[in-house]
Amino acid sequence: MKRPILRKIIKLPEKTVERLSEYRRTLFNCLDDGLTHVFSHELADMHNITAVQVRRDIMFIGYSTSNRKGYNIQELIRVISEIIDPGEIINVAVIGLGNLGKAISTYFIGKRPLLNLVATFDLDPKKIGSEIQDIECYSIDRLHEIVTNKNITIAILTVPVYSAMDMAKALVQAGIKGILNFTTVNLRVPDHIFLEEYDMITSIEKVAYFVKNKTNK
Repeated sequence: MKRPILRKIIKLPEKTVERLSEYRRTLFNCLDDGLTHVFSHELADMHNITAVQVRRDIMFIGYSTSNRKGYNIQELIRVISEIIDPGEIINVAVIGLGNLGKAISTYFIGKRPLLNLVATFDLDPKKIGSEIQDIECYSIDRLHEIVTNKNITIAILTVPVYSAMDMAKALVQAGIKGILNFTTVNLRVPDHIFLEEYDMITSIEKVAYFVKNKTNK
């Protein structure tokens, strides 16, 4: 008989939550490879971090093992899921259906059962009414209506730079609780909105800087 999943409320640092998500993805891959157990140093090697960091993160969520074979992979997946997954399905929308928005939508659908992409939005009349795997694209003019009717709480923002701030304000007014920002604009949102910003240009420049320094050694 399967143990019920008990939702634990633990306040974790953002970086810890990121690593736990990454660990879980790796653990699923380990299961696919036929593994049942994994050691902290093996998990660390897969993520280019230290075994101490892995053990600290896993102890942080209250999981430990005395098993000489390492962590039980299925149990560790279950515990991580109890901590970082929402207690119920959260509906998500992609705002801006350009190349990046389409790519994210296509990749996102079906990846996590408790994170459900239910709508996309755009200004372009040619895109409005189109579908990506049965997910309809709506006019931005209907943002508040659709967010309310479909109970959308997370928005993935992939609009052009010039409209990013106005769109963020519209999302807040529509009742969105969290924004994943893929634009290069640093958004300003109220404190009750959780904002995660991913700047691809900055990330590429960071990689280029370290490549340059390694090349010059």
